Amino acid sequence: MECISVFDMLKIGVGPSSSHTLGPWRAAERWIAELEEQHVFDEVQSIKIYLYGSLSLTGKGHATDIAVVMGLLGTDPVTIDIDSISGSIDKIKTENKLNLGGKREISFSFLNDVVFKKEFLPFHANAMQFEAELVTGETISETYYSIGGGFVVKEERVHAKENKETFKTFPHPVTTGNELLEHCHAQNKTISTIVMENELSLRTASEIDQGIARIWNTMLESMYVGCHTEGKLPGGLNVKRRAFEMHQKLKGDIPYSNPQEWLESIRDTEVKFRQIIKWVSCFALSVNEVNASLGRVVTAPTNGSAGVIPAVLMYYMVIENHDANFDDVKQFLLVASEVGSIFKKGATISAAMGGCQAEIGVSSAMAAAGLTELMGGSPEQVLIAAEIAMEHHLGLTCDPIGGLVQVPCIERNAMGAIKAINAAELALDTDPKEAKVPLDKVVNTMWETAKDMSSKYKETSEGGLAVGVFLSDC
Repeated sequence: MECISVFDMLKIGVGPSSSHTLGPWRAAERWIAELEEQHVFDEVQSIKIYLYGSLSLTGKGHATDIAVVMGLLGTDPVTIDIDSISGSIDKIKTENKLNLGGKREISFSFLNDVVFKKEFLPFHANAMQFEAELVTGETISETYYSIGGGFVVKEERVHAKENKETFKTFPHPVTTGNELLEHCHAQNKTISTIVMENELSLRTASEIDQGIARIWNTMLESMYVGCHTEGKLPGGLNVKRRAFEMHQKLKGDIPYSNPQEWLESIRDTEVKFRQIIKWVSCFALSVNEVNASLGRVVTAPTNGSAGVIPAVLMYYMVIENHDANFDDVKQFLLVASEVGSIFKKGATISAAMGGCQAEIGVSSAMAAAGLTELMGGSPEQVLIAAEIAMEHHLGLTCDPIGGLVQVPCIERNAMGAIKAINAAELALDTDPKEAKVPLDKVVNTMWETAKDMSSKYKETSEGGLAVGVFLSDC
């Protein structure tokens, strides 16, 4: 079983999709690195990229073609200036040249050398093939699969052995919820402590803190940007940004000049039930509006569900506990990431494989778990919260209108966040001895549901709202 760190489950990247944007971007980077390792990079005279299955059917709406090209340029989605992306693509379209790996220029047609092929490859719905013609006339190719959450693999899983060995180095290896509880009971420790000890086998405490702080700051920044940006989202649906107006109605009169001051100002606003729901929804919408406009967000566990965890964590910090600090953020994210990894190992976090239950459902379960531990819940109650959240997302379809991560995706993040909070409250009032459905059963059920689900509802835009609502209606 692979080793999955908190930094695997929570990645910083560019929207709108972890599987269709971040994954292909990383695959292109990986291919360039492999060309260099094989000592053929300098012999490449032309390239083609073939996008298969879901990457083809919704690739335009998810900016998959842009992502693979940006990866081929050698840019990093974590650090790239977001505003530079459109200029880079426009330059390639105008000059028909691409600076491969940022090192050497080759001929390249953005329109003709990125090929969309509707057929599905057997291994996974999100497949892409990179093909290079060398100066010798030889053609070489490599196929990668974007399996959700920004994870990229080859069919033969070259790194599986390495991951398995790393997994064995964990002091508390976990594949299921039951195994996690066993570690908690044996050590008399919380879930967050168990996860932290696993992380310490990979990196130092300082590195962990720095990494988690960067993740949280990115989440906070995406909420801040989303709440302070008005207008319409790109892509042709003319979806109006809603977080801005919601925020204007909710915010108080306390001045602020940065995200942290903004967070503190919200603590002094009205907290009646309706306002709480609106604030949580506003936080979730804001992140996914940033995501939909090719902004920087944290995959949690995917880009399409990136708003749920920040919204629930922000709820805790500005409404539930005004004394909350970085230690609370760290605890929340450690727990959330572990629950996400259990779903990835036992089911999927790819909408192309499991529908939206694999994205919003998993993110809601992760958020519910993190919140429950912060609220004083036992390890059993933490997993109960995750189970409740997922139980009420089972069968949720992925049917984006126009192949864009906008409708119904953005609103679903708000609903997933609210469900997570409710699940946590229900779990905190539950006697674990009375719980009827363990987390591992719902993970397995989710996977069986995913396998039974028609491909029309797996990020293909061939069913559901994607065909029930026409672009002309929008």
